[in-house]
Amino acid sequence: MESGHHYAIARRRMVTEQLAARGINDDRVLKAFLAVPRHRFVDAAVGSRAYDDCSFPIGYDQTISQPYTIAFMIQSLGVKRLHRVLEIGTGSGYQTAILSLLARDVFSIERLAPLLKKAEAVLGGIRRGSIRVKVSDGALGWGSYAPFDRIIVSAAMQDRPVKLLEQLADGGRLIAPISESSECIVLFTKQGDSITEQRLARCSFVPLLKGAG
Repeated sequence: MESGHHYAIARRRMVTEQLAARGINDDRVLKAFLAVPRHRFVDAAVGSRAYDDCSFPIGYDQTISQPYTIAFMIQSLGVKRLHRVLEIGTGSGYQTAILSLLARDVFSIERLAPLLKKAEAVLGGIRRGSIRVKVSDGALGWGSYAPFDRIIVSAAMQDRPVKLLEQLADGGRLIAPISESSECIVLFTKQGDSITEQRLARCSFVPLLKGAG
């Protein structure tokens, strides 16, 4: 078993070499990545490799995304302290924890109940902000708490996230992997009745699962 000191070194190296060196320059984002113990969200056997820039299986055919991809998407969103954020795909809970250190409230939806239960157990044992979770079909969003200032989707959607865009506040941003033609991270910005799209980068995500399970 590796000591907390080794994990801290690996985490700082991750932030310096994988994030800051590759263009992640939002100081709040970098500090959040320094604060969240990624090794707690993966299998213990992974050890300090949890801080490598790669994805890891977390069960149920799902993965925890590589740190740079998560940081890139969060930085592109521009999450502020007073924002209410909707996360589609709780997964391991790692991204949820990071978002909670950046926003006022995080509302996170996971389709797979066993995965959410596991994530909640880890989240309950670390420093975090305000998080509310539920098991549901993420594509439907969370209408009772809408509108949201920011929405982040952690799995590939086949087409434009119409229902989620309806729950986005005026001036809000939504970021999601879209696989309509070739899989790409797309940033949507809402201004009044107008929604603009910006294709940011090619990507590879597990598909968004439909329905509650």
